Amino acid sequence: RALLWLGPVYLAGYLGLSGSWVLLGLALWLCWGHNRRWKRDRLAAAFALLEDEREAVCRGLAARHLPAWVHFPDVERVEWLNKVLIQAWPYFGTIMEKTFKEVLEPKIRAKNIHLKTCTFTKIHFGEKCPRINGIKVYTKEISRRQVILDLQICYIGDCEIHMDIAKFNLGVKGIQLYGTLRVILEPLLTDPPFIGAVTLFFMQKPHLEINWAGMSNLLDVPGINVMSDSLIQDFIAARLVLPNRITVPLKKNMNIAHLRFPIPHGIIRVYLLEAENLVQKDSFLGAIRGKSDPYALLRLGTVQYRSKTVSRDLNPIWNETFEFVVHEVQGQDLEVDLYDEDPDKDDFMGSLLINLVDVKNDRTVDEWFPLSKTTSGHLHLKLEWLSLVNDQEKLHEDKKGLSTAILIVYLDSAFNLPKNHFEYSNGECGAKKIKNNKYLKKTEREPSSFVLLTVGNKTQKSKTCNFSKDPTWGQAFTFFVHSAHSQSLHIEIKDKDRDSALGTAVVCLSHLLKDPNMTLDQRFQLDHSSSDSFIKMKLVLRALNVEEPDPQRVKAGINASKQGPVRVMENGGNQQKFVSPPNSEVSEVSSVSKDTATLESLPKKDSREDLDTNDSSAAPVPCEIVAALNETEHEQNPELCPSSALPARAVAVPTLPLLQELRLAPSVTSLGSLPSSCFELSSSNLDLPNGTEMPLGEIQLTVRYASVRQSLVVLVNGCRNLVPSSNRGVDPYVRIYLLPDRRWASRKKTSVKKKTLNPQYDEKFEFFESLEDVKKRTLDIAVKNSRPFISQERKELGKVRIDLSQEDLIKGFAQW
Repeated sequence: RALLWLGPVYLAGYLGLSGSWVLLGLALWLCWGHNRRWKRDRLAAAFALLEDEREAVCRGLAARHLPAWVHFPDVERVEWLNKVLIQAWPYFGTIMEKTFKEVLEPKIRAKNIHLKTCTFTKIHFGEKCPRINGIKVYTKEISRRQVILDLQICYIGDCEIHMDIAKFNLGVKGIQLYGTLRVILEPLLTDPPFIGAVTLFFMQKPHLEINWAGMSNLLDVPGINVMSDSLIQDFIAARLVLPNRITVPLKKNMNIAHLRFPIPHGIIRVYLLEAENLVQKDSFLGAIRGKSDPYALLRLGTVQYRSKTVSRDLNPIWNETFEFVVHEVQGQDLEVDLYDEDPDKDDFMGSLLINLVDVKNDRTVDEWFPLSKTTSGHLHLKLEWLSLVNDQEKLHEDKKGLSTAILIVYLDSAFNLPKNHFEYSNGECGAKKIKNNKYLKKTEREPSSFVLLTVGNKTQKSKTCNFSKDPTWGQAFTFFVHSAHSQSLHIEIKDKDRDSALGTAVVCLSHLLKDPNMTLDQRFQLDHSSSDSFIKMKLVLRALNVEEPDPQRVKAGINASKQGPVRVMENGGNQQKFVSPPNSEVSEVSSVSKDTATLESLPKKDSREDLDTNDSSAAPVPCEIVAALNETEHEQNPELCPSSALPARAVAVPTLPLLQELRLAPSVTSLGSLPSSCFELSSSNLDLPNGTEMPLGEIQLTVRYASVRQSLVVLVNGCRNLVPSSNRGVDPYVRIYLLPDRRWASRKKTSVKKKTLNPQYDEKFEFFESLEDVKKRTLDIAVKNSRPFISQERKELGKVRIDLSQEDLIKGFAQW
């Protein structure tokens, strides 16, 4: 064996090659061995999880190995289904072995003359069967005639498949596959089999690792392994990843075309605006930190866009627009990753995950999002949900050059294609131009055709149908349309072997406008082809419509903190009236009754809800004040801004003199980039001391849960009427804990305000926890005095605790 290893070294010296060739070969061999060991270790860890899940979880395996039900409470465990799979797996393996031998092997041999010796020498699917780590069932916002299931599939197989081709042994000796498989059962029927068809597809590209055997081990060589893995994943994505689907009819004569190619749910338009405070990734000599060259990758399903690169800037401005077709809303996310462009390998700078359900509900979102998986950085995005409508009035051309419609092309089949490009006009010029007998035999074969579809400057290619004059493609394509009245769809059918055109066609999109449904489903005559050559397609045109947010809807998504015009009370002599702040986009609240009898009939509130008990002589006036005007309004019109945000279900009764002194704090989102944002209020029963007085003062807080960012947002607006702890004055600040976590690293702290008993902070803090976890926690808020070192002054000025399990955090609340 030692002589065998030294053989290449001796051969290099014998041929007079440089020693660098030996070093290069040694480096490649070491990298290959490292990759093999790394893959075997991960396979062993996955097997350990499969053998004893409880022990593996307790040992703290990597998070990606943990089952889905650990992280998501709405995912159900299905151990009974896994037991069924274990029992049925040997029989499934027997069926697959027979399929490989009798079906797959003849097809491989017929593909190419060099594959005629292909033979499967060993087919064994092993003892390890696929496992379903969890199932999520969707029951809301879907049709009652369907059932949607998301299966967390994990297959760590010990299968062995070996194949011989011309004395070369190729094979697979183990596979890892895990991803989210969506299963749609529709339509539901009233007679057996009760389900019309089953549709299967992966929401994202599944993770795949293959342990090669035989000559296939060369695919693990560095450089080649990345290429081979990506090719295999692209092959799977082209058939099994959304928008591609597999639909299996369960009932005879079931039309499954609309199930295989449904009309998309909508379009999401992403405005990538800017970022700030990004992490510095570039460095010189390993010590001197420099600026980075950031760019963004936006991904939805299999569609990915890359932004331009902004050189040497940690606060880049892109101002770019991207559009994505949304085929499934439930369970699909928009992914945004930021990278620093480098000559060798791009450095990761942070990521962002946005739930499409929230964007669809809020319709328009303009917000600064904090980046995850990094230490700092925020990304400013504007998101618009565009619905697809059958309205020709919406097809006006956009002045900014954005898309106004979407064209959906269902490519069905073609008929009587010519065998070659000489066979035009009934083949009148065919025999004259062919002189080579060898070429004549080639042209007599049936064509292997594919279709190129072009709208504007975008071209898409169909799959290839081999050796058929009547090919059937069965694919769907989508194109963004800027001007439906002037643009056209260009179709070109080409032969793969001879790269020649077999026919063309042009369809003006204005023809679709003549149909009330903007749909054409027919055969189209092919030009530059035989006289009886046709292509069958279905064309659907839909206008893009940006819907205005519903002001009456209680928002529970990204814009849960957004509300509309607030009306503020102003004291003008003996009359009370409402004054609407300028430039506010908020909804009106109910007016105050001027009838004094109504005022006297109001029930007396608990002392905890009174804002001012000292001035008891003033006449009480009921009000419902919505919190959170933007900062601009706050600066321009401080006299119009009340500070208390009182709940609708427990209306406070403040006195009139007090209302003139109150100021309204900005909302959570207005601190990012959302002016004129307001809050819908709910009650928050804080544990205030009993009695009619509040000797320690008050603090105003705004709390909500941001479902998109998966974080609890706490806005500290300000304090009032604090008690001085010394004669030299008070320098207050606010400290926040999310109990029971009292770690120093998780503590949140505001800035210190000097020498004031009524500090204004307007600072926002976020705790990145799941909603279920937050519901079990308690907010611990303390106002403290920043005293000198070794001082005898009292440090803590007051404290309040909020039990979050009693609050509607999605709706949010704001209160003193």
